Amino acid sequence: MIKDISLQWLQDILRLVDPVPIAPLAARGEGLDGPAGRIFGGQAIAQALMAAAQAEGHGRLAHSLHASFLRAGDVGKPVDYQVTEHFLGRSFASRQVIATQEGQAILVVQISFHGAEDGHAHQVDMRTHLTPQQSADRLRQWRNRTDERGRLFAERLDGRPIEIVPIDPDALFGAEPQSPRSAWWMRLRHPAGAEPAVQRALLAYASDMMLLRTAMLPHGIRPFSRGVQTASLDHAIWFHDTPDMDDWLLFETDSPWAGHARGLSRGHFFTAQGRLVASVAQESLMRMRRPPTPA
Repeated sequence: MIKDISLQWLQDILRLVDPVPIAPLAARGEGLDGPAGRIFGGQAIAQALMAAAQAEGHGRLAHSLHASFLRAGDVGKPVDYQVTEHFLGRSFASRQVIATQEGQAILVVQISFHGAEDGHAHQVDMRTHLTPQQSADRLRQWRNRTDERGRLFAERLDGRPIEIVPIDPDALFGAEPQSPRSAWWMRLRHPAGAEPAVQRALLAYASDMMLLRTAMLPHGIRPFSRGVQTASLDHAIWFHDTPDMDDWLLFETDSPWAGHARGLSRGHFFTAQGRLVASVAQESLMRMRRPPTPA
């Protein structure tokens, strides 16, 4: 059994997110990455986005996607992506992608594409003022003082193709209740020099990493706690500009609500210079596991 399949692909990140075309409006991807034998949701979204982008022949780029996770995918089986074109206009195009394994749908994604246009512009400012280097120094100090469980969690993140440097590792990785706001720097561990469509897929992959964690912060739940069942339910991304995943991006998140075994998390991706390149929203499952009833 492979411990962490992502370690094999640090030098070939594109294979994680770019499925192989097998027919017009159809592609096949490999479920390479995920915990406990399940495909990582961010990978499935990224591959669906690329399957839809492969059908784009007029230079339009994805500006939004809305994904619904239907059932867990198996990393040991290929994923088929079927694209349906609902609208092809001069400025916009709309495509739906259904991801299946062995004939069963595991993911449905609606993606809208838009050609470049000029227009009015404004954006929110990022809250965080710590640089990636300052944040890395904080993370290094935290690693030196954390317990064994904290170190194991950090080592698990070290095996992922996306590097994550939290602004406040004590809050993000700890078990004490915190305000439902967080932030971390992200980038590819190895530069890919990818084209704009692939850069969007790489950001889609990264956007599902740790976002669910924000909704758990007020409840004192440590990462990978056995006391709660977690999963992404749906996921939305708005691409405001082409990101550069080779360079540091700041992902600032907050969670305005949790209840009924679900939590809502939101986030903004900023460049190190403060330019807003994408916004994200996700609802996740946060189901408390009841202890077994004594016989």
